[in-house]
Amino acid sequence: MRRAAPLLVSLGLVAAVVVPYLALGGGRFEPAPIADPCELRERPDADGVAETLERIALAGVDGVACELGVSREELVLALRSEDALTAFSEEQGLDRDELERAITDGLVRAVDDAEEAGSLPGLVAPLVRRAAETVPPWLILETLESLGEFLPG
Repeated sequence: MRRAAPLLVSLGLVAAVVVPYLALGGGRFEPAPIADPCELRERPDADGVAETLERIALAGVDGVACELGVSREELVLALRSEDALTAFSEEQGLDRDELERAITDGLVRAVDDAEEAGSLPGLVAPLVRRAAETVPPWLILETLESLGEFLPG
């Protein structure tokens, strides 16, 4: 019996993990569907400039993804590096310069919308707009995130 005790304890511990996992639906996992970038997303109010910048970037990327007929997630992955953006433009059969212009225009539109809605302070809006217009697209999300760290909350 002493030799079987570790085995019985191990089986009991496994059952203590597996049974609740299955009872709570762990065996029926389905990934969340990718949202349509053309559908308006409900976003809670931003808490500070950094969150506002994040929402502006996501709104801009949603708009561009909708125009291009791709998911926001695909476009965000394309923005992780210059090589990724080039690969994305080739995969989608898009001219690289036109893609960069579409991304810039989409981000500038999102900045304009946020300023008009009053969610982006008037003193900050020109800085963010200038970043959207001049920073290469593969650096824009990182730049907006960094910019938010230096601005008042």
